[in-house]
Amino acid sequence: MSLLGPTKRPDWDEYFMDITSLIARRSTCLRRHVGALLVRDKRILATGYNGAPSGIEHCAAVGCMREKLNIPSGERHELCRGLHAEQNAIIQAALHGVSIKGATLYCTNLPCIICAKMIINSGIKQIISGDTYSDHLTAEMLAEAGIEITVLKE
Repeated sequence: MSLLGPTKRPDWDEYFMDITSLIARRSTCLRRHVGALLVRDKRILATGYNGAPSGIEHCAAVGCMREKLNIPSGERHELCRGLHAEQNAIIQAALHGVSIKGATLYCTNLPCIICAKMIINSGIKQIISGDTYSDHLTAEMLAEAGIEITVLKE
């Protein structure tokens, strides 16, 4: 028993999703804050959040291109200054020479199709997400690649 009284210890998925939510708070996107965490053998390998690339002004400073062009969520991903959280986590692992083959991706939302293709080719084997994302092609391709998906709606 702790000094604060009895508390429920989070299981591993809750623990890593809590960390993923904290990572999302670093996002510089004006539309959606997303966090991603790569884990293997209960060890954190890399993290990422959505926002402009390193050294590039954040959307908070220059405005949101997608808002200006009235682009709906889930469409025309290439028309954005930012990288997705999943992309940043994969890039951080590559930058620092960390293999993510066989890893689990924890993410606040299910990935888009662009991220799904990167996930498949990077060797990630499982995705645990805090919420859904409506992209039917993503679901089809991840299933075809044999990547297990679990959505933990809060």
